[in-house]
Amino acid sequence: MKIGVIADDFTGASDIALTLAEAGFRVAQFIGVPDGPAEGSLDAGVVALKSRTAPVEEAVRDSLAACDWLLAQGCQQIVSKVCSTFDSTPEGNIGPVLEALAERLGARHVLVCPAFPENGRSVYQGHLFVGDRLLNESGMQDHPLTPMTDADLRRVLAVQTTWPVAHVPAQVVAQGSEAIVAALPEARAMVIVDAIRDADLFAIGQAARGQVLICGGSGIALGLPANHGATPAQPGWQVVTGPGVVLSGSCSRATRAQVARYAAAHPAFEVTAEAVVSGAVTAALLADWVVAQEGGPLVYSSADPQVVQAAQETYGREVAAHAIEGLFSQLAAALVERGYSRIVVAGGETSGAVVSGLKAGVLNIGPRIAPGVPVVRIEGRNVALALKSGNFGDEDFFETALALMEGRG
Repeated sequence: MKIGVIADDFTGASDIALTLAEAGFRVAQFIGVPDGPAEGSLDAGVVALKSRTAPVEEAVRDSLAACDWLLAQGCQQIVSKVCSTFDSTPEGNIGPVLEALAERLGARHVLVCPAFPENGRSVYQGHLFVGDRLLNESGMQDHPLTPMTDADLRRVLAVQTTWPVAHVPAQVVAQGSEAIVAALPEARAMVIVDAIRDADLFAIGQAARGQVLICGGSGIALGLPANHGATPAQPGWQVVTGPGVVLSGSCSRATRAQVARYAAAHPAFEVTAEAVVSGAVTAALLADWVVAQEGGPLVYSSADPQVVQAAQETYGREVAAHAIEGLFSQLAAALVERGYSRIVVAGGETSGAVVSGLKAGVLNIGPRIAPGVPVVRIEGRNVALALKSGNFGDEDFFETALALMEGRG
């Protein structure tokens, strides 16, 4: 391997794996740190962790273990993949993980850029925008686990790390990779780099040629394969037929709109935190319901922020979240046992729960469904997945994903 990626959730791992694959790299997504060496010939390996909202010590430990495994596979550069909305809390986990990785790798500078212009994420004057809104006005301020109330990435990162945080503005980035390198401070630092177009990300990729560690969303990888002589290519796909289902645990605005659109034309079952915690709704009950439906049923827990907040106040944030994640994990396993082979999942935490429930080890990357979301297959099994970050995709995403898995559309 040439490049190793440590992703802090499963949807983000698929996202950056798609970026690398479309840029011409042979890439696989690994669920957790593998026990042994990777099989086959790969240019890049993406290790998917469930560390975004884990305790800081756990996130650092798992990230270092992933780093060591990737280095053992021959990786020359490590990418810390975070969400394009820089999801984190004042305690981390982005800063502590980056600091630990930098120390392990002997990095002097860490270029940091979560921009993803194709999906409306841009960094300008050190501030993160979602579309034409500052991050803290985009709906992310209502995230149930990592509410983002400040768009200034310099401030966000500075409270998470002991390293200085510097900034390379858009005017410098527009001058190209050499200007970016020249603008890096002499002392060690984490450096927020502006990017408002794909061309900026390609320039950052060229500037990162000599960096052992960089951090960002999937866009940070756009220019990296070209540093190794790769040329763009489209990932192949072998169709997967069989029953399909949609599982949604995201409360983002985009997902709520997708749920509303899909539920208007398909069987849908809404799961509440109260029903799960009380035991009124179980995975076995839901599996029976899904099997009794036709046309790709939907099971969702994608409530408005006020409903989520009320559930957290009643049961506690961790109790409510873990109960719903556990339900989706068990449900996915039960449905695959009953012959379901196409599963669309919305939400990073929900995706992690589903993949864990299916005991997947390696995911093969297929073509894109939407920017940042590929269709993937569990290696060695006839099971196709779409792991969607909450805010990604248009309102028809669920239908589109199920169709692409079986070769339609």
